[in-house]
Amino acid sequence: MKKLEIKTQISVYESFEDLPNQIQSLMEKAIAAKEKAYAPYSKFRVGAALLLDNAKVITGNNQENAAYPSGMCAERVAIWKASSEYPNNKVIALAISASAASHIVKEPVAPCGACRQALSEYEIKQKDKIEVYFMGETGKVINTHAVLDLLPLAFDKSFL
Repeated sequence: MKKLEIKTQISVYESFEDLPNQIQSLMEKAIAAKEKAYAPYSKFRVGAALLLDNAKVITGNNQENAAYPSGMCAERVAIWKASSEYPNNKVIALAISASAASHIVKEPVAPCGACRQALSEYEIKQKDKIEVYFMGETGKVINTHAVLDLLPLAFDKSFL
């Protein structure tokens, strides 16, 4: 038997104000998108903003449904929208913000497993890393240098 160690390096910014200016602007768009989320059941709003290599920013937010599992996360709404509108452009960075109606979300909220899988598909397809920045409403912001940092040993088309 051989043991391997998988390491992921993250950067932690103490606050939104510590982010680079371009990422602050991207996060502001994620925060604005979050405010438009349709979350009447969970009251948990998530906004995502993608920066493309053509300088376009695509946003998405979570969309719930009374048939609860039929909803969609902000990150997948954004990545699919980007892919449908700009299929030949690469995603440079993703910013995510989340809030709850019942309390202030102080901890960074990372993408769920399904979103990590969907995002990794696009990162692998474009052969370039997608930086990911995520936060709650206030406090620290976490940055990973690639989606695959969040999902090591990802499943992709090479297995099919």
